[in-house]
Amino acid sequence: MALLPDIRPIEEPLAELERLIIDDFVRGAGHDPSTIHGRTDAASKQLLANAATFAAGRLAEVEARMHYLRKLHGQE
Repeated sequence: MALLPDIRPIEEPLAELERLIIDDFVRGAGHDPSTIHGRTDAASKQLLANAATFAAGRLAEVEARMHYLRKLHGQE
């Protein structure tokens, strides 16, 4: 199968926002996001799990607000 360099893979609509929230959480805990993802110790795994949980909550909030605004404007 040939790779098409100018076609980006399909991604969830809020995936980039999720990555930014996780990176911000990691920075807030005093760590560098670029290095924490490569670590395998228990503390870094726990930090990433906490960051993912936090991001899931924030994304749920964003999605709820989007739904509310669409409903308010008669788009749903």
